[in-house]
Amino acid sequence: MSKKNVCVFASSSNFLEEIYYEEVSELGCLLGKSNFDLVYGGSNLGLMWACVSAAKHEGAKVYGVMPEKLFNILGAGASEICDELHVSENMRTRKAKLDEISDAVVAVPGGFGTLEELSEMIVQKQLGYNSKPIVIFNVNNFYDKLLEFFEQMMKEDFANDNCRELYYVATTPQEVVDYLNSYKAVERIIDKNSIYNR
Repeated sequence: MSKKNVCVFASSSNFLEEIYYEEVSELGCLLGKSNFDLVYGGSNLGLMWACVSAAKHEGAKVYGVMPEKLFNILGAGASEICDELHVSENMRTRKAKLDEISDAVVAVPGGFGTLEELSEMIVQKQLGYNSKPIVIFNVNNFYDKLLEFFEQMMKEDFANDNCRELYYVATTPQEVVDYLNSYKAVERIIDKNSIYNR
């Protein structure tokens, strides 16, 4: 069976509570042991680095994608761990490259960039542009408020109830890996009714 590339959306902050680094490092370790390769935002900072460095230690290949502006600011600090490091023109082309080379998406705790990336992937799946597994790794209940907001959107008909089927919420690293291993893409009927009706 060919290896799958898992794209990890993650914080680049080095100032988080230790539990986040521990849980995301464990996730990277399990992904590497489970024959997954990693795709990520290309830096050697924060939860990004915690995840991919642990995966690399367990034999995973690592593919980084960094926009030119950030590459010029941060330099090639992650190049020693990346099997391939792609420098994109801007954030939009970065997201397109991350999408292109990944087979699955895992959002671990992060800031506005992670939220943007996760939201775009959910919408792409909603509209049938991809059928990838999308996992929200809810470390330390970080995403509770966001998930409540998702429910509010559906309750008030800003989003269709079937949007719950687009993503999976996991609370442990093992749960993330188990879901990725068991995932089977379901062909979605993309029509006016499925998108715009309740």
